[in-house]
Amino acid sequence: MTSTAKTAPARTAPARPRLVGVDATRGVALLGMMAVHSLWAVDAAGNETWTYALSAGRAAATFAVLAGVGVAFMTGRRQVGRAAFRGVAAMLATRALAIGLIGLALGFADSDVTDVILAAYAVLFLLAIPLVLLPTRTLVVLGAAIMLLVPVVSHLVRPALPMPTGANPSFAMLFTNPAGLLGELTLTGVYPALPWLAYLCAGLAIGRLHLSAPRVARGLLLGGAVAALVGWGLSRVLLGPVGGADALYATAPAAGLSPDDVTEILVWGGSGTTPTTTWWWLAVDAPHTATPLDLLHTGGCAVALLGALLLVAGVRSPGVRLAIAPLAAAGSMTLTLYSAHVVFLSSPLDVLPAVPGYLAQVAAVLVVAVLWRRARGRGPLEALVATAARRAREAVTRPTPRVLPH
Repeated sequence: MTSTAKTAPARTAPARPRLVGVDATRGVALLGMMAVHSLWAVDAAGNETWTYALSAGRAAATFAVLAGVGVAFMTGRRQVGRAAFRGVAAMLATRALAIGLIGLALGFADSDVTDVILAAYAVLFLLAIPLVLLPTRTLVVLGAAIMLLVPVVSHLVRPALPMPTGANPSFAMLFTNPAGLLGELTLTGVYPALPWLAYLCAGLAIGRLHLSAPRVARGLLLGGAVAALVGWGLSRVLLGPVGGADALYATAPAAGLSPDDVTEILVWGGSGTTPTTTWWWLAVDAPHTATPLDLLHTGGCAVALLGALLLVAGVRSPGVRLAIAPLAAAGSMTLTLYSAHVVFLSSPLDVLPAVPGYLAQVAAVLVVAVLWRRARGRGPLEALVATAARRAREAVTRPTPRVLPH
């Protein structure tokens, strides 16, 4: 027996407006990642370029912090209850799978030019699943503990792990060396997900705040700046007056390093980790070293940048809004634009010198983002991932139909 009674159509809640400051921050991070990939790290005199000094490590960290902010937005900016957890878990797992597949598909890119972050980004989304159950204060404490302890654990266990290949994660690695791929994505690669959980916890806690309030934005700007300065300053003290740098150079031969190799790590950073010959390596704050002070400094920079752009986005000025709109448009579709950037750098089209080539990419990214957002809204890859995640959530939360007796 079936019922012919009509039910009122369900009301659809209005979509929460996007926070322009968050999108603009993501847009700045995208341009920073593009700069690291496209511009020289060293000038003609052998000195670090200002673009590399500004972007290296900080742009990737900003992406990771904003991943946490994004997870907070997806989960209603509150702690997820057990009743809703199954749907949230399905949504995040599907999002991770989709982003991971895109990342592996980009594994053909030359890692000497472009270290593709998407596969590690996908692992972060997977690791975020249990975190959404935690209250905000617990997230803050957990993030601090991860920042302090996981690099120590990594320092202890990495000597027993296989050396990273240095190649971008790919389908070939997935099928021929899955254990090695897992090790690189979690601990030994350029973007090790386990220590980077500190960024994710910070972003998830921040995303639950009232980000449109100027007081919160000012707090993020000030707090992030203080954290960044503490990380930078403490590293300088430990490596300088306390004698850490001397210990690094003294133990370099045991790691198969020359003094120049040590200097290169201290100035230009690592490939996701540091050598394990001495505990003094944990005092380094160089980019892509995943030490406590690197995580503190780069995470602080990311939070300060978010606070600054939230304040800028809150200025009631048509000129400011017009200036920030292209960044926000690019930040709303970074998955698409980042993937296009990686493909471009691996194509025969990348023929211009570094600076003109980078400026051309920036112009193309901003123009395409503005036009696409006005015409279609969500970026194509963003729409694909969001649709898959939504359907996965609906599939596990759809009520089981009851069979009524005849």
